[in-house]
Amino acid sequence: MSESIISLLKKEGPLKIVGAINAYSALLAEKSGLEALYISGAGVANASYGIPDLAMTSKDNVLEDLRRIKGVCDLPVLVDCDTGWGSALSISKTVKDMIHAGAAGIHIEDQVANKRCGHRPNKEIVSDSEMIDRIKAAKDSSVDDFMLMARTDSFAKEGIERVIERSNSYIEAGADSIFPEAITKLEDYKTLSENISVPILANITEFGLTPLFTDKDLSEAGVEMILHPLSAFRAMSQAAEEIYLEISTKGTVENKLKKMQSRDELYDVLNYHTYEEKIDKLFSEE
Repeated sequence: MSESIISLLKKEGPLKIVGAINAYSALLAEKSGLEALYISGAGVANASYGIPDLAMTSKDNVLEDLRRIKGVCDLPVLVDCDTGWGSALSISKTVKDMIHAGAAGIHIEDQVANKRCGHRPNKEIVSDSEMIDRIKAAKDSSVDDFMLMARTDSFAKEGIERVIERSNSYIEAGADSIFPEAITKLEDYKTLSENISVPILANITEFGLTPLFTDKDLSEAGVEMILHPLSAFRAMSQAAEEIYLEISTKGTVENKLKKMQSRDELYDVLNYHTYEEKIDKLFSEE
């Protein structure tokens, strides 16, 4: 059994949480020594379905990716559950379904149901009371060592003081941690950490509104979790496009072999030879 995200937070230094778009990505993250994974709503939409992150994927779409990852990897997984997918009863069932599928935690947010990417303009935020109801519904199905994280997208429209107000009301409703989205200054993270009593997550997503602060910077500002939601996916996509273009224009990838993972390296990640040995043993016993 893997450690929970809550227990990992007891270790020294901020917890790095990295996005995995599929089961193999999860294995690569684990092999690299990372301790916690993330399933991004944008990652599910972009990588699994080839569509924008504009509230077009369902809970079942996300659960499918979660089940595949947990089928091969023991690392704890934090799951992006958007606005919870429905009414209070639906949100409560979302939490039950995520726990059953192996999630170590989820976050739900205070955007309207027809949500947008947190780093895009024209986001609309629900009232404090509506988000509080979402959290209470989620908390009703939570269990020990399961992290219920409240994400607030209010910074862009309402400012830092309202982020603090909203966050504290979400904590009172049952949130175990806070995810303030699209923060632009280290000073704001520090202000939040000084005024919020639970762990804070910083979303360090490339090409967004939040600068690429270092672990040291964020730790000194009081941040306890650092999320890299789609870093590997962006690198994979760039690499894949380069290979496809090479095939299209040159008809060979011979000059790109040094940039590829070798067959032996693939087999090492998959523990391939152990599977082969098991097959050989089974057949030899017949």
